[in-house]
This record gives sequence, C-alpha cells and structure tokens, in this order.
Amino acid sequence: MLVLCRVHAQIGDSVKEERFSIHAQTTIINQYKPPFSAAYTGKNSLLTGEESKTSITSTFFAGMRLWKGASIFINPEIAGGSGLSEALGVADATNGETFRVGDPAPKIYLARLFFKQIFSLSNKQIFQQDDLNQLATTIPDKYLAVTIGKIGMADYFDNNKYSHDPRTQFMSWSLMSNGGWDYPANTRGYTPSVVLEYISPKNEVRYAISLVPVVANGNEMNWSIGKASSQTIEYTHRYKLYSKEGAIRLLGFYTSANMGNYNQSIALDPINPSIEDSRKYGNTKYGFGINAEQEITKDLGCFFRASWNDGNNETWMFTEIDHSISAGLSTTGEKWKRENDNAGIGYVASGISKPHQDYLKAGGNGFMLGDGNLTYGWEHLVEFYYSAELVKNQIYLTGAYQLLINPGYNADRQGPVNILSIRLHARI
Repeated sequence: MLVLCRVHAQIGDSVKEERFSIHAQTTIINQYKPPFSAAYTGKNSLLTGEESKTSITSTFFAGMRLWKGASIFINPEIAGGSGLSEALGVADATNGETFRVGDPAPKIYLARLFFKQIFSLSNKQIFQQDDLNQLATTIPDKYLAVTIGKIGMADYFDNNKYSHDPRTQFMSWSLMSNGGWDYPANTRGYTPSVVLEYISPKNEVRYAISLVPVVANGNEMNWSIGKASSQTIEYTHRYKLYSKEGAIRLLGFYTSANMGNYNQSIALDPINPSIEDSRKYGNTKYGFGINAEQEITKDLGCFFRASWNDGNNETWMFTEIDHSISAGLSTTGEKWKRENDNAGIGYVASGISKPHQDYLKAGGNGFMLGDGNLTYGWEHLVEFYYSAELVKNQIYLTGAYQLLINPGYNADRQGPVNILSIRLHARI
C-alpha cells in the first residue's frame, strides 16, 4: 500500500514542466518471531512456533500529461512472499507489504491504471514536484479533480504525514490506516473507483465510490454496483498551531455487499457456525474515523487515529477490526546530523463487536481470525522503527521491533509475541 505525497514549491524561472514521469520502487521485508505459548491453536491462529518470513514488492510508476490538467498513470507490480503465519491470526497484522494469498511465489499484476482531470478554481499557481504517480507541473492552489480507474484507496483517504506508508514508516496495518475502516480493495489492496476531490490550501473534501470483491478478501471484483459497492467521504482541515503545521481528518464509509451476519450464522449452527451460510445482498457495514497529525518541532511530530464500525456483518476487505485507537511519535535524525533518517514509536489497541466476539467464541472463522474458541481481550501492539538512509533519496534500511499482546483478541493466546523486522526500500 503506497502513500502518494504531494510536495509543493513556489514557481521559479527555471521550473520545467514534465510531460512524462517514470519511477520505480522495491521493498523487501523479513520478519522473525521466536516461539510463544498459547492454550490452543485453531485454523486461523498465529502459529506458536518460531517463524521467519520474507516479502517483496516491486512497482513501476509511469505517468503522462495529456492536456491541461489531465494525466494518466499506470503501475504494474510484482509481489511475492508471505507474512508471519500467512498473515493469519493477528488483526493488527504486522507487515503492510503482505497479502492474504495462498501462493507465495512472485506474481505480476496491474496495481493501478487511472486517469485524473483537474479543474481550476483559482488564478494562483503553485508548483507540484515530481514524485510517484505525480508529474512536475504547475497546478492551481484551489481546484476540483476527478480520478477514474483502478487505484489504491489509501492513496487518497486517511493519509497521515507520520503514519501511513509501510514501505518507509510503521509496518503494522492498523498504524498505516484506521483499523475500523474496512476500506474497499481486492486481496492486494486495489479497486476500480471514481474519486471526486475539492482541494484548497486549508480544506479538502474527497468522495469515492468503489467496487468491492465478489467474496470477502477476494481478487475478483463485483461489477453489479447496484447490489454491491462502497462509498467513502472525508473532510481534511489543515491549520497552524503556534506556527506548527497540523491537520485533522474526518472519515465516513458505507459498504453494501453479499455479506454474512454474525448472529444469523450462530443461529443457523450454534456448534460450528460458518459466516458463508448467512451471506446475502443487502447486508451493510458503516463506520467512522478521525485522524490527526501535529508538528511539535521541525523534526518531531505526533499522530492520533480512532475508528469504529457497526460490526454486525462480516469484515469484507481490510482486516477484522471493528474499533481501534492509535497514537505515536515520529522524528527525523536531524539532531544527530542524519536529517533523512526517520524513527517512530506507535501504539494501537483494537477490538471487535459483541456479535463478532460471539461468532469467534463459537468456533467460527473469518478470513483472518479463528482460534476455535475465544476468551476476549483487546489486541495491543507497540511498534518501534528506525529507518537509515544509505543512498541519498534512493535506498533506506530499517530495523523494527513489535510487541504484540492478545493476537486475534484472545487472552488465552496472549503471548506476548515479539517480532523483529528488517526492511530494505529502494526507489528511483
């Protein structure tokens, strides 16, 4: 999952607008955990034995300016490897570069293909720097935009300067996005969507309607948009507090799909419930999130997120979290003359609704969780990372430590689980 950054500078005499933009990235992550103790282990549990797993993604970013305000981008991608226990048994999954796929062999696929048109609302022009899926060009400081195509929803919504990109920042899924936002995506994190944006220097409003998978966590998308789709809306306000920049974002979503219902599944089979047996069109999931970032000093910032969804019907796309709260700090290495290094510490606590708890306790399985029983407790994760720049603006090496308690919300399997990670990220 990729963060698309927008860096603006004032227009200068020597600025040259790009017609084409080409970039690439590769990220390799190895995660290791020693054994831990648990009272029992089920079909979808985090395995108790020692594990070492490696993931790799490589993405090619190509873009072209078509006419004034219009551009098109394409991103073929290769991904392989797997997360710890095949990314099962942990709601706050520990590697944001891994997916819930059965075959770890590298595969090439189309990650993004989208068209964007900007409509100016201001005569004032600013310069947009060249970046991933971003052309170096002048744009108005206030505009409307329409994006149509296959995208990653996290590129547009729930952004955060300090906690959003698992390739360069925190790796846990619920530190890169609000855990309670069951955001629309296929297995690998992408979906066809239409995104409408209003952008001004202080305020931003975004709305998207997106396709959802045919089945939970599936790769095939449901094109019957009248029966299944997801809508997302977000408001962002940027401000300065004692001359320090900050932003607050309010997000809401509503998804309709062929979902199963936790209570109905238990009623159909109290001994061995299966969520698939209660699936029907018309079931929905809705929720809200808040997301804040605040600069403290020029090299230190903090972040906060909180999210909630109704939790009556099954998780369909992201991760089995119904409510979550997270916070942390991020700093550059400027004080020790390593201004392009970055370090962060974050904490997240996540939980699930009572119907979701009852379903897992009865022995039910979701697409991520299912220990065969459940003694409920909030899942807690603490993550610390240090990212060191090896080659200026190109190669970064990161070491990280994660402490996980109650994986899968199960106090019978509380651990603690210790996870060590090494990440190599390169970009051009």
